[in-house]
Amino acid sequence: MTITATTPRPVADTGLMLTALGLGSAPLGGLYDDVPRAQALAVLERAWELGIRYFDTAPMYGLTRSEHLVGHVLREKDEEYVLSTKVGRLMANARAGRSLPPEPPRNPLDPGFVNALPFREIFDYSYDAIMRSYDDSQQRLGLRRIDLLFVHDIGTVTHGEAHARHWQALTAGGGFQALRELKAAGDIKGFGLGVNEWQVIRDALEETDLDCCMLAGRYSLLDRDAEAGFLPLARARGVALVLGGVYNSGILAAPRDGRRKFNYADAPAEIVAKVEALRSVCDDHGVPLAAAAIRFPIRHPAVTSVVIGAKTPIQLQQNVDWFDAELPEALWADLDAALAAASRP
Repeated sequence: MTITATTPRPVADTGLMLTALGLGSAPLGGLYDDVPRAQALAVLERAWELGIRYFDTAPMYGLTRSEHLVGHVLREKDEEYVLSTKVGRLMANARAGRSLPPEPPRNPLDPGFVNALPFREIFDYSYDAIMRSYDDSQQRLGLRRIDLLFVHDIGTVTHGEAHARHWQALTAGGGFQALRELKAAGDIKGFGLGVNEWQVIRDALEETDLDCCMLAGRYSLLDRDAEAGFLPLARARGVALVLGGVYNSGILAAPRDGRRKFNYADAPAEIVAKVEALRSVCDDHGVPLAAAAIRFPIRHPAVTSVVIGAKTPIQLQQNVDWFDAELPEALWADLDAALAAASRP
């Protein structure tokens, strides 16, 4: 069966159906550049017009700005859709003048947000914090229903030496228990992790059952890190995977003379060389590199949906067109060979 952007795909045994292409809202929160309110709302409305029915957000994106924008549009819709947001960060008023915990070290995968709201992140994965984060998100969204909750950015890449303390809060401290209770009560349909490192999802599966996880950047046309060690495990355990970061922070969609970001930072020379090797194969097949990049993850049977962000309605339309493009089957083997050759010392 041909999969298009609007093809509904099941999430484990939750009863949820995600469109094969979902809309991520980090760009609407000001990732890299400010997106004015009217423009952000136009992107969300265009996604709806195009038949996208899976929307992902997070308190982190624009320090709550994204949740406000997503809720403003979705609470006016009568048709079915699926909404996910994230837990693990509480937001404090950065100007309150009251005592707050020390700022954590800067997450190397957090580029910051332009024109974010005046709040400050406090990482907390405990039982009480998960429950409070869920309630706070409902209020910002203005929605009673949130379908999926992802534990956001748990792991050593984000937290370094503090990871053990946060992991303790999530496990022995009741964070996972809070999520299980929310699901058992029918408040959410499922939960999982939303992370940039697959190893922590593997570790979480030793602690609890997960319904759906969002993995960013670790299974893409350029970065196959999760392919052998994790994707078969996720499929065997019945964990639906939503793949984000399919352009690896933009480098797989940027023109040769455009801004080249990889893992939220300027791309190093060796990554640029790999991208150019992939681009050369796509040129030979008459295929845009971005079309191959957005389509690549959904070919794996462990992947349920691909989530992309967009700053304008035109950009969103282009992503849908790339996803729905017919690509020659021979392309994939040629891309695999080119990446392998470019990765050799």
